[in-house]
Amino acid sequence: MQENTMGTWDVGPFDNDTAADFSGTLDEAAMDARAGIIRDTLTRVIDTVGYLEAPDSEETVAAATLIAAHCPEGEPTDPVYGPEEQLPDLTSLRELALQALDRVMTEPSELMELWDESDGGPWRAQIRNLRNVLTPQMPGEQLSLI
Repeated sequence: MQENTMGTWDVGPFDNDTAADFSGTLDEAAMDARAGIIRDTLTRVIDTVGYLEAPDSEETVAAATLIAAHCPEGEPTDPVYGPEEQLPDLTSLRELALQALDRVMTEPSELMELWDESDGGPWRAQIRNLRNVLTPQMPGEQLSLI
């Protein structure tokens, strides 16, 4: 039996070693460099034509989550493994984040394959929820509570 070496402990966007390290990288970077790091992470994944390695995908999911936290329906990021330092407004990167998540969910993608080998349903639901938050709503699409 092959041992799974993925350093993942849950389905959340920061519930893996790579995303936790990515948070540390952002914390160590100057404030004015953080948005560029996130943009470069997303662009690198979007531009990947062949096999997409899991660490790149894990960083992308973490980056997309940081962007979603700035959206109206976004939730705060993980207080333990997410970045501790303040981030600039990242909402201008929403479309890039959506494109990058689409690439993570398109074959060939190692992270998607790894989740297919286990119970990937909760992880896929988390990605769908993230995409929903990142997708801008048109004014007429908002639900009325009255």
